[in-house]
Amino acid sequence: MRTSLLKVRLSVLVCLLTIFSFQSHSQSITSSNGKVELGLGIGPMFFLGDLGGSAGAGKTFVKDLDFPLTKLNKGLYLNYYPAEWIGFRVAGNMGYVEGDDKEAPAKGGAEMDRRERNLNFRSKIKEAYAAIELYPTFFMEKYDGLAGKLRPYVLGGVGIFNFNPETKDVDGSWVKTAPLRLEGQGFAEYPDSKPYKLTQMNALVGVGFKYYVKENSYIGFEILHRKLFTDYVDDVSNDYYIDPIYFDQYLPAADAVKARRLYYRGTYSFPATRPYEEFAERGDPTENDAYFSGIIRFGWRLGGNSATKHLKCPVFY
Repeated sequence: MRTSLLKVRLSVLVCLLTIFSFQSHSQSITSSNGKVELGLGIGPMFFLGDLGGSAGAGKTFVKDLDFPLTKLNKGLYLNYYPAEWIGFRVAGNMGYVEGDDKEAPAKGGAEMDRRERNLNFRSKIKEAYAAIELYPTFFMEKYDGLAGKLRPYVLGGVGIFNFNPETKDVDGSWVKTAPLRLEGQGFAEYPDSKPYKLTQMNALVGVGFKYYVKENSYIGFEILHRKLFTDYVDDVSNDYYIDPIYFDQYLPAADAVKARRLYYRGTYSFPATRPYEEFAERGDPTENDAYFSGIIRFGWRLGGNSATKHLKCPVFY
């Protein structure tokens, strides 16, 4: 009888020690969620720059988005989670951005300057970046495991991106504009107009959420904004048009012909064979370009055990 009572007491003691050896708020324990996550995403990419826009004076961010020109962005992600509340991400994206002054409505307001400027561009965007994700609601979770959890997060990071602007020629073909130096980049007569590099750094900030449909897989949505350090993604920056005679001086003959045809395409009401600063501005050098994306994400945790283990007290016979 004493031996049986001793076994019962030992059984209860082992059970209690097992429970309190885990987090006190846990209802179930997963053996491991895996520390590595692989994901992919797809969604629209939006350009914020000089060209196009909506009625009225041009503004930054969403007011001047040209939704008809929106293209899809695709990406791959690899995350590492040393703890569930923080993650380190490396990723690569590919997408397109586009802008066209013809998208500005003709309502007779400030937008008419952009519409009559009549410039357009497109560019492929290729980027790679590293970022840190933070999950602030993790500390309010009441059970272990991932299945059924909704986790919002914020992220920030730095990256590099490549662009190569093109504009539509009179025959409908697309012409790369960087070699044409349409704003006199590198011309001695325009010392403030510098050549720009097609691969540059950017800074990223974003918000999103994940919903784990299983222990090792999720679906989510993310908005990721890129701050750029260039105003030439659309090849438009300076607030003046250069004198086209310099194209012949600095460019090969064939490029000079294209440059004279493409640097100014205005449909302004004032009569002029070339634009003058007092009447027309080419761009706005006070604001750099930017772009952002809305991404539907899918991901999988790798290397973990998705089985959930519920605690049970040991039984002795």
